[in-house]
Amino acid sequence: MDLAIVGAGRVGTSLAVLWQRAGHRIVAVAGGPATVERAARFLPGVRVADAVEAATGAEIVVIATPDAVIATVCREMAEAGALGSVSAVVHASGATGLDALGAAASVGATTLSVHPLQTCPTVEAAVEAIPGASFAVTALDEEGHALGERLARDAGGYPFRIADERKPLYHAAAVFASNYVVTVTALAEELERVAGVPDPVAALAPLQDATLANVHRVGAAEALTGPAVRGDAITLQRNLEALAEHVPDAVRPYVTLADLALALAERSGRVPPRGREAVEEVLVRWR
Repeated sequence: MDLAIVGAGRVGTSLAVLWQRAGHRIVAVAGGPATVERAARFLPGVRVADAVEAATGAEIVVIATPDAVIATVCREMAEAGALGSVSAVVHASGATGLDALGAAASVGATTLSVHPLQTCPTVEAAVEAIPGASFAVTALDEEGHALGERLARDAGGYPFRIADERKPLYHAAAVFASNYVVTVTALAEELERVAGVPDPVAALAPLQDATLANVHRVGAAEALTGPAVRGDAITLQRNLEALAEHVPDAVRPYVTLADLALALAERSGRVPPRGREAVEEVLVRWR
């Protein structure tokens, strides 16, 4: 298939590389100021143009811009007549609905979304990580789903279907699983540094690796350890006193996460009743 990538940033470029390796032709890419250099490095010989020029002559247009401008870019291409011969317009957002591609649908193009469930900090990292990842595919009909699933498989991924109205929920889960893991790790790094640990990231890495391995092996509920699941109110109190003294901004997130850990432990039947009450008494004082 002949594909144009509009919004050739980290995600768009990495998908283009993988689709090109799978035998598809990338006819053009469009993007911001860094696109020329990025295309020269990762997609040598591929034409760099504006969105309208890139879409003209393509069979499929993939919009991988920031979510806020997907609808605007799609409308500009449609109004310029660039989508007249395009069979499908795809966006790569995990949270945005297909209504953002309404302008493409109005000129007869099939609309769908294909989102790799993977973190993409750089093009190099994404090209390595996306193969083997799951892909969320959303479409309005079987033809769209079939195309999305093919694009996912051709990028090395494993497609699954997600309803359009559930996409924000699906994406929120991804934020918890990736972005907030990074955020919590940054906080843990700060606390360890204040405590005097010389290389916090290296010290925490084996613990985090083992924790995720346990989640994958036995599930989140069984993998949960720590003071909340033990009903260890004394340790929680000591933790919170130390946080209040040294890093007071960490008290609120600690309490919030302790509440969630206690709820998970209760649902799995692992926290002793007296321990749960003691932990709850501590948390109430710090909320």
